[in-house]
Amino acid sequence: MRWFVARAKSFVFAGRGLLRLFEEPNAKVHAAATVVVVALGVFLEVNKTDWLWLCCAIAVVWIAEALNTALELACDAAVPARDPKIGAAKDVAAAAALLAALFSMVVGALVFGPYLLELMIDTKTGQ
Repeated sequence: MRWFVARAKSFVFAGRGLLRLFEEPNAKVHAAATVVVVALGVFLEVNKTDWLWLCCAIAVVWIAEALNTALELACDAAVPARDPKIGAAKDVAAAAALLAALFSMVVGALVFGPYLLELMIDTKTGQ
């Protein structure tokens, strides 16, 4: 029973972490982007392989943003005063989140590009 209670508590802690993550301005941007990507994927009826790529890209962005936020919070708690090394660490973590977002944009372009091109051609030819 103890094991089950401990696992249940870990889910509660993770849920609190998710709620805290959504307090970040960039998380709101990622949430909006996630909704747009899922809606576009449904509209374009992307295949299973493309859904896999889209889901991986979405997950990578959210994971990078969560780790960036965790590092920033830990750094701020450990060293409240401005410190160049802490600043550099936070910058690198932010860069990781940016790289994840850029990667997801490339995935989105590679996945959605052919579908959108086909849609434009079909619209032009009246099919």
